[in-house]
Amino acid sequence: MKEGGWRLVAVRGATTVEKDAPEQIRERTGELLQEMMQRNGVVPDDIVSIMFTATPDLVSDFPAVAARNMGLSRTPLLCSQEIPVAGSVGRCVRVMMHAYSQKVKEDIRHAYLHGARQLRTDLPE
Repeated sequence: MKEGGWRLVAVRGATTVEKDAPEQIRERTGELLQEMMQRNGVVPDDIVSIMFTATPDLVSDFPAVAARNMGLSRTPLLCSQEIPVAGSVGRCVRVMMHAYSQKVKEDIRHAYLHGARQLRTDLPE
């Protein structure tokens, strides 16, 4: 834990794309990362690491490229494939960002955008 009430938190998010195209994966993933950071007052220096998963139907680019394009070149990033569960949301990128925050777990605002909103209808926007 950092001094002054800072703690390590996990911020979750997901988004979808209309087609498997590098520019769409980068654009939607970048939008999602910006939204996750904005909702939670996270700046690049607060981020410890980011994990990305993509559904098996997304193979044209790594979602982490969006983070690199945002200047997160010194942040550890990891991409993997989401498990292929029958009936799950397709063309979906999921993110788990680990960051230092002064917020308590209950105040973290996760972000589910576009077709991924249906994944967490229990969360306020």
